[in-house]
Amino acid sequence: MRSLRILLADLALVSFALVAASVLRDNLEFSLDRLLALIPYGLLTISTAAIVLPLSGVTRAVWRYSSPQNYRDIVTAVVAIVAGAAVLTFIVNRLEGVPRALPLLQALITVTLMIGARIASRLWHARRSPRDWQQDVIVPTADSILLVGLNELAELYLHCITRYARDRVRVVGLLDSQAPRGQSLLSHRVLGTPEAVADVVRTLEVHGVVITRIALAVPLRELSAEAREALFALEASNAIPLEFLDEKFASERPSRQAARSGDAAEAQTQTYALNAKSREGLASSPYRTVKRALDIVGAAVLLVMLAPIMGLAALVTIVDVGFPVLFWQQRPGLGAQPFKVFKFRTMAAAHDAQGRRRLESQRISQIGNAMRRTRVDELPQLISILMGRMSFVGPRPLLPIDQPADYSARLLVRPGLTGWAQIKGGRAISPADKAALDVWYVKNMSFMLDVKIILGTIPMILFGEKVESDAIAQAWRELEKSQA
Repeated sequence: MRSLRILLADLALVSFALVAASVLRDNLEFSLDRLLALIPYGLLTISTAAIVLPLSGVTRAVWRYSSPQNYRDIVTAVVAIVAGAAVLTFIVNRLEGVPRALPLLQALITVTLMIGARIASRLWHARRSPRDWQQDVIVPTADSILLVGLNELAELYLHCITRYARDRVRVVGLLDSQAPRGQSLLSHRVLGTPEAVADVVRTLEVHGVVITRIALAVPLRELSAEAREALFALEASNAIPLEFLDEKFASERPSRQAARSGDAAEAQTQTYALNAKSREGLASSPYRTVKRALDIVGAAVLLVMLAPIMGLAALVTIVDVGFPVLFWQQRPGLGAQPFKVFKFRTMAAAHDAQGRRRLESQRISQIGNAMRRTRVDELPQLISILMGRMSFVGPRPLLPIDQPADYSARLLVRPGLTGWAQIKGGRAISPADKAALDVWYVKNMSFMLDVKIILGTIPMILFGEKVESDAIAQAWRELEKSQA
């Protein structure tokens, strides 16, 4: 319900920004005729915003807890909204009655209003209860924590983690009995209730996230008997320790597991990593900026063009396997930062209505197989490309457990929708060969190579994967040469 209210408020700001942009464009002269001419463009703007804002996550963050990451998401979402509305209006009436400068002015005003409203909300609540704001970027580590409770102690804990333990601790999500699922505190979402902690942990494991600790920001006595029983049972059966913040609020030394992960991270930089010269060349390459610009434009255009296909795929998914429509897994992205890879669901639930476990062969249908074969299930990743978490071309994102420790160079660029390893063998080659091809791509990344990969992806989708031994051998030779 809260997300709906935020969405309606944002849509009101988007509508007001369009009217304000039109008035400013006419030198503060109000013209009813000009506004009436903008009705098609305005309706398409609101329709596009109603789709883009929830998908981008903008409406999930409570205004008083907004963060710099939320502001970046707003900018990206507004660009997608204005670009999508302009393209759709051009298709409908060739932008009749829409001045050329209007979309740009509209985008600037919309961003200003949406971010300004959130900053004003933060300032208002900070005035009533001063707090220290912190950026919410958290580096992935061995300690993945669930935080129970949504209060000032939880907010203070998140601030301390961000400032002092961001390299050792990552809060995966929140559990609270009162807050609705999806609400955010400093960009950390409520995943469920404390009573359902076991289900939340199991669901996260399916998505590649292993919880190592549960922190309680509320006294144990304030939890229901069912919640206490669930937490203690999980601690006993899964060996997930409970940390009581109200009794002991202090930083802890890294666990042995964290130390081992640190050793692995150090080994990643020592074996089969790019040398200093190659890293410097990659960082200073002007193509990185060009590549990102092409990703933004390409993703925005394709999202508009493929919207009917994505809508049809969503309906087919609902009919075939039911809700939810999307499936996600957490993968390491650029710089090993975790992000969510979304796909249309192609498999039914693991258990049927009677609780009996389905065989793997029973879970995927012919429709699901067709969606996988044609890569239609991966179309939601266009949103990840637009948001800057992926690229059209790059190493495919792997689960953390499948990430080869010896090939950290593949994490120096954004993961891709398709890549060199996919068109040179894909699923038919070993993980080591894929990693070698990925590192070769990182060292040789260029515009022409990306074009070659995109063109090579088309026959791969139509005719299947084909192993090219020469490309694999070349990748290994260059790797061995760089280590000589």
